[in-house]
Amino acid sequence: MKALHRIIDTARSKPKRIVLCEGGDERVLRAAARASREGCAHIAVVGARTLAETTARENGIDLAGIALIDPADSPHAETYAQELYKLRQAKGMTLEQARDKVRDPLCYANLMVRCGDADGSVAGAVHTTADVVRNAIQIIGVQPSFKLVSSFFLMMLCQPFHTLKGGLIFSDCGLVVDPNAEELSEIAMAAADSARSLLMEEPRVAMLSFSTSGSAHHALVDKVSDASRRVKQLRPELAIDGDVQLDAAIVAEIADRKIKNSAVKGRANVLVFPNLDAGNIGYKLAERVGGAVAIGPLLQGLKKPANDLSRGCSADDVYHVIAVTVVQAQTSIA
Repeated sequence: MKALHRIIDTARSKPKRIVLCEGGDERVLRAAARASREGCAHIAVVGARTLAETTARENGIDLAGIALIDPADSPHAETYAQELYKLRQAKGMTLEQARDKVRDPLCYANLMVRCGDADGSVAGAVHTTADVVRNAIQIIGVQPSFKLVSSFFLMMLCQPFHTLKGGLIFSDCGLVVDPNAEELSEIAMAAADSARSLLMEEPRVAMLSFSTSGSAHHALVDKVSDASRRVKQLRPELAIDGDVQLDAAIVAEIADRKIKNSAVKGRANVLVFPNLDAGNIGYKLAERVGGAVAIGPLLQGLKKPANDLSRGCSADDVYHVIAVTVVQAQTSIA
């Protein structure tokens, strides 16, 4: 998996501070220990210190080099409470409520990122996606250039039977249910940025539909076409085709027949799905039937990196998301 190895090597070249908040989970601690040991990231684990230590001891995990931070006795807790109060007082939060909320490891971890004491966060092995995303949006915030946070999967196609090899970005497969044309264009631009930073290639974006170049007439096709036009106006340098069917997006011979003056030429590395139905089905088909490795869901559009995990994740999955978060942080800081 050359694309994944490049991400890990890039993370090791300039490791960043990544905070985790599920120290009672053996998978998270195993991945944290590996990331620290292999020089991929500087790891902090937020939560009850005794829980993390007990989990590590029972599973033979060495926590050397990992900072264990317990919000209950942290000297930074009051500073973070004041920051959270300033951030949320307009929504009715009191200072006492902020002090209580800071004891929540997920909240504390994102406040570390907001306040510059960590460069990115990873959660979701235990917490729900709704909790992870809500905390990230409320505390870390959305990039000024975007109006919404979306998600993507990094799909790795590296088996001998794969005719299409390497890494692809699939978006949005986990968060925005039914984006309108403007929201779909934002998802496309964010996914292009994700491809540039993680695949380390120039993005080639396919705006997927059941139509190619107006071959079908329907409001759903119009949405994709409108989104494509908006992206072209805002990012004229970006290679993008849309509306386009999947085969014309990834097979050069079909693109030659179906699309005049194609910018992508059947070589898309970013697939933007028209809604969450299509995206979720598409990535699971690629993973379960096509044998692709799916890393994610990962978040895009935040001011600083904060990524979600599947609650069915493995320790390897957590490690890979840590590496991705480091590379996102490198790009964010740059």
